[in-house]
Amino acid sequence: MAAKRASDCRAHPRCALDVLHLPAGDREPPEFAALSAVKSRSGGAGLALIAFLTLVLLLPAIALDFPSLSGRVVDEANILDPQTRAVLTDKLADLEAKTTDQVVVVTLKSLQGTSIEDFGVELGRHWQIGQKDKNNGALLIVAPNERKVRIEVGYGLEGALTDAVSRLIIENAITPRFRAGDFAGGITRGVDDITSVLTGDADEWKGRAAQRPDTVSPTDSTRNDSIWPAIWFVLVVMAVVFICGMLAGALCAAILRLFAMLSLVGGRSSSGGFSGGGGSFGGGGASGRW
Repeated sequence: MAAKRASDCRAHPRCALDVLHLPAGDREPPEFAALSAVKSRSGGAGLALIAFLTLVLLLPAIALDFPSLSGRVVDEANILDPQTRAVLTDKLADLEAKTTDQVVVVTLKSLQGTSIEDFGVELGRHWQIGQKDKNNGALLIVAPNERKVRIEVGYGLEGALTDAVSRLIIENAITPRFRAGDFAGGITRGVDDITSVLTGDADEWKGRAAQRPDTVSPTDSTRNDSIWPAIWFVLVVMAVVFICGMLAGALCAAILRLFAMLSLVGGRSSSGGFSGGGGSFGGGGASGRW
């Protein structure tokens, strides 16, 4: 019976799948056994691809240890005195009351081996600064140990607080004061200039930025210092995909369950009555160093 069905299927390839329902005593022709093996490998490859995409989306954020969103000024590096923190908090609260734009100042003990650009966009997404329907959030990030600073801009503010304007603020107002050891003065001036842009002077700032072509081209001070974090990430992902394929999806399913649980841990974290409004970030802004 098996031989006859196999002969029929050779004439009609579309019936190949019927061989999967042969009685237990029938022997499956070699060509159909190969077909089953290909199907099995295809299923494993599909799960491997899903695991790869999941890792790409989630691993960068999961690998970083973000500070808690304790207020409008998060001074993890402890470089600001209490009076300066209080003054900045009041200025940022007034800005939100007038415009609904949320701006947070954060100083970091460490960038944890990643670039300030990658850390900034992931921190903005984690805290969800800005209103959900406007994505009008921004971060002023200072990493004193790495001597780096960044203005991270949410999607909704990229039209006003452009990359060029952000770099102009960093180079004119912030880094000169940082070089002199005046962190409080540099951050305060940076906040004042960001406020000026967001409260109606955006066109004027764009005109000033346009007069400085250097503010829109990458320099040694704004490029990433190292590509090694990205290289290690790619190698880890490739290893996981390879293992997933070898195990026909068993490990992939476990990885997907793990990352599904971890993804639920992310999101806004806050204390002291302040939290992000659900805003999103895409990497807009500018960086500098001193």
